[in-house]
Amino acid sequence: MKQFRTEKRKNKITSVVNARQKSLAVVLENIHDPHNVSAIFRTCDAVGVPKVSLVYNIDKFPAIGKKSSASAFKWVEKEKYKSVKECYDHLHEEGFKIYASSISSDSKNLFELDLTEKAAVVLGNEHRGVSEEAANLADEKFLIPMYGMVQSLNVSVAAAVILYEALRQRTAKGMYGKSEYSEKEIDDMIDRWSKK
Repeated sequence: MKQFRTEKRKNKITSVVNARQKSLAVVLENIHDPHNVSAIFRTCDAVGVPKVSLVYNIDKFPAIGKKSSASAFKWVEKEKYKSVKECYDHLHEEGFKIYASSISSDSKNLFELDLTEKAAVVLGNEHRGVSEEAANLADEKFLIPMYGMVQSLNVSVAAAVILYEALRQRTAKGMYGKSEYSEKEIDDMIDRWSKK
């Protein structure tokens, strides 16, 4: 039985659940700064990413404080994987096309990607970027175009740029107006969220 403190909260939860983008996923590979991870989760929640895949096989997953994540951490599901291959295999089984963020000569421009399809975006460690394995096993590599002396953005800023490009494309296609979830999935999510 769903329990809501107020009608306003019930309406907010229902609205947010309906806007979740089941076909948009994020993979974090060994990102170690808790502020970066928190900021990425906040952006995921804002854009409607329902789940983040975590690959931590070098660095430990950082401790996340409620304050820095603005509670976004509890609204976005987490799946942990021991290896890039395990994570990618699972995403491919679910029909996702995997895009690894990588500054390399064969990377596509972010704005050339179709992020309205079933897409998983991979972001790597602050200093090393995505691993060679994560780049090579991805379906495609991409980069954010830059025209300054510095060659990369902070990873949480990069996540925001990428995910808001996905939001822009999906909004243009009306994807936030119709839920990707079944009625049962929506009811189950609302039920779980009402207890948080």
